[in-house]
Amino acid sequence: MKIILLQDEKKLGKKGDIIEASEGYARNYILPKKIGVEATSKNMNDLKLQKANEEKVAQENLDAAKALAAELETKQVMVKIKAGEGGKTFGSVSSKEIATACKEQHGIEIDKKKIVLPESLKNFGSYEVTVKLHPQVAAKLTVKVTEA
Repeated sequence: MKIILLQDEKKLGKKGDIIEASEGYARNYILPKKIGVEATSKNMNDLKLQKANEEKVAQENLDAAKALAAELETKQVMVKIKAGEGGKTFGSVSSKEIATACKEQHGIEIDKKKIVLPESLKNFGSYEVTVKLHPQVAAKLTVKVTEA
């Protein structure tokens, strides 16, 4: 009996896979536990439409990430930190501060977990920071650290 899996199952396969299962196993285990449905023509068509929709959504997310990356490449974020005598800084700039400054200055919301700092930003100056927007898209954001 052909079955379309509705969820990932360790021994059977991943969600959306079409597997061949014995009649008894399908009727007594897979179907009652809602792990899968019988692979009828209607269910096969629904699966095809669902996969096409998922691909479309994934492509839209990729396009949006590329557009945001192009926008971020042109932006510069100013972050101020306190300094003592002789230009010695107190602490360093965190990814949370960069995300907050980006939202305040440019209205672009970035998740602080997606900002990758090459090293701790403890000195004044301009730095290139990588922002991972999508598994396939990364953007460079210029962060300028100045004295408060």
